[in-house]
Amino acid sequence: MSARRINKTKVVGVALLAGLAAFLLYLFGLFVMVLWLSVKNPGSSAFMNAVLSELRATDPKASITYQWTPYDQISNHLKRAVVASEDANFLEHEGIEWDAIRKAWEYNRKQAERGKSKMRGGSTITQQLAKNLFLSESRTYLRKGKELILTYMIEFVMSKERILELYLNVAQWGTDVFGAEAAARHYFKVSAGRLSQYQSARLASMLPNPAYYDKHRNTSYLNARTGTIQKRMRMVDIP
Repeated sequence: MSARRINKTKVVGVALLAGLAAFLLYLFGLFVMVLWLSVKNPGSSAFMNAVLSELRATDPKASITYQWTPYDQISNHLKRAVVASEDANFLEHEGIEWDAIRKAWEYNRKQAERGKSKMRGGSTITQQLAKNLFLSESRTYLRKGKELILTYMIEFVMSKERILELYLNVAQWGTDVFGAEAAARHYFKVSAGRLSQYQSARLASMLPNPAYYDKHRNTSYLNARTGTIQKRMRMVDIP
C-alpha cells in the first residue's frame, strides 16, 4: 500500500473518531439536561421560544402566558383527559409505541397519495415532551432520531408522574398559551386544580391544534371530540 493511501486512510479514521466523539459528547449533554429537568422545573421550552420568536416577527412586544403548577395542584380530570386523548397506554409503554408509529405512517402515506393534507401522529406523551422541551417542529429524519433518543432518556431517568407533570406544564393550549394553569385561566377563568370533567375534556381535545382552536372554539369536531374524551376518561389510569 502506498504512503499516500495510508495517509488518506489515517485521515478518514481520525475524522470518524472525531465524529464519534462529538456525537457521544452531544448525547452526554442531552442526558445531563434530562437529568436536570428530572428535578428542576423549566422556565420555558424550545417550542415556547420558537413560538415567541414567530409572534415577535409581527409584534415585537408579543409574549407568552406560562405559569408552572405542581402535579398535585392540577385537576385529576385534566390528567385523565390528556392521557385518554393523547396516549391511553401511557403507564404501560416505555416511551415509544412502534405499532402506533407504523400505523400513523401508513395512514399518512395513503393520505398523501390521495392528495389530502390531514395527517395522523403516532407520538406518545413522552415523545411529545421530548420534542417540546428540546427540539424544533421540523419534520426531518434527524429531528425524529433525536426525539427517539431523548424519549428513551426521559423514560429511563424520570417517573411517569414527572413526565406527565412536565407535559401538562409545557404543552401549548393556545396561540400564546402554555401549560395547564394558563389554559384553565384563559378559557374557563379557573385554576388548573378546579377544572371540571367537561372543561378538562375540552382542553384535551384542543391539543392537536391549539392555536387554531384558540380562535375557533365551537367547531363540530371540537364538540364531538370533547364528548368522546369524556367517555374515555374513566377507562384510563394516571400516575
